[in-house]
Amino acid sequence: MGQQENVATSLAGAVSDGISASLAPVDAELARRYPGDPGTRQPVHTVYVPGDTFTAATLRTWGDEALKALDEHAPDAAALAEVLGIPDELAGPVHDRVRAKLEREPVEDLRIDFEDGYGPRSDAEEDEAAARAARLVSEAYAQGTAAPYTGIRMKCMEAAVRDRGIRTTDIFLTGLMRAGGLPDGLVLTLPKVTYPEQVTAFVRLLDAFEQAHGLPDGRIGFEIQIETSQSILAADGTAAVARMIDAARGRATGLHYGTFDYSACVGVSAAYQASDHPAADHAKAVMQVAAAGTGVRVSDGSTNVLPVGPTPQVHEAWRLHYGLTRRALARAYYQGWDMHPGHLPTRYAAVYTFYREGLGQAAARLAAYVSKTGGDVMDEPATAKALSGFLLRGIDCGALGAEEVAELTGLTRADLDAFASPRRGTLTVTAP
Repeated sequence: MGQQENVATSLAGAVSDGISASLAPVDAELARRYPGDPGTRQPVHTVYVPGDTFTAATLRTWGDEALKALDEHAPDAAALAEVLGIPDELAGPVHDRVRAKLEREPVEDLRIDFEDGYGPRSDAEEDEAAARAARLVSEAYAQGTAAPYTGIRMKCMEAAVRDRGIRTTDIFLTGLMRAGGLPDGLVLTLPKVTYPEQVTAFVRLLDAFEQAHGLPDGRIGFEIQIETSQSILAADGTAAVARMIDAARGRATGLHYGTFDYSACVGVSAAYQASDHPAADHAKAVMQVAAAGTGVRVSDGSTNVLPVGPTPQVHEAWRLHYGLTRRALARAYYQGWDMHPGHLPTRYAAVYTFYREGLGQAAARLAAYVSKTGGDVMDEPATAKALSGFLLRGIDCGALGAEEVAELTGLTRADLDAFASPRRGTLTVTAP
């Protein structure tokens, strides 16, 4: 023990108290606007199915068609690895997990579409389809066969279709309430948002519905679909998407990039409309910065190149989809859209390869951080948060097993949650 230091100060306690008092409004504003990640599961994709074709068998049909495509065009681990360039040591684990996922839970997030994928119909026809969707969704949750997240995309808040979108939303939500209540995995998607005032209007709609049914304020959240240039850059030069998050008053759960509407809006020709176009990268980067810390998650868009036809054509489409998905994951877009059952094998192959490739390093770095043993990388709390988030996302989607992560890190799920969302609890990890 060295000599004990003589600690002295010059400022009275009133100085610190005064500073804290002056910053109290800022503290409250930071807590309100930037609560951090909600700590819940984020689906790896969203599947859109038109409202008139959605049935009780839709999810199983998608899974069966995806398995059929896998069996026909990549019947074993070696074949899938060769097509996609998966490392040999990961081929077996990835292929096995993909098959198991398609058998158990082929779709993580289902959106029953009453917008572009549904088109203009008579009011009577859309009324019927919305009511039927509510009934089928309620039955699926009651039977345990629903996707973890399910909901609808209604028509937007533009004048020509506004009343129709409001009515469809009302019919669907009312049907759920009449059948027993809103499911925990309910998700609504508001498309073609251009002005924050359209978000405010949708919030008013949900406020009114909650009041009509005695639901807690804010019970119903929704995603904002980014499909217009005005939603990224407003007329006054500000980032409109940030104002949209604020306009949602805590209800926004996601920002979803619409590849083709946005590309067309900024003048990209059809042959070059893709999620890796520079215009797409710019839009998603703005979305990502606007959403950071707010608890609102960002989703990538989709590819319209379908894996259909002879095997060489399917393989080419698979490689494209796999590459785009891996690219998005590296850029922290952990969710995307899938438009066809044939996209499911490569969605899960890309996601599982991404997490299994990074498992060893992430686990080792986090274990070294916790035990303070050091290593060849000097990590800090922010990195520990990122490492924990990586492992949790891998567990949630089925790429990683909770047991294997615990064995490699010495950490429980609760420990990982505490690292990933430190504001939500006190971390009490004992170093192994």
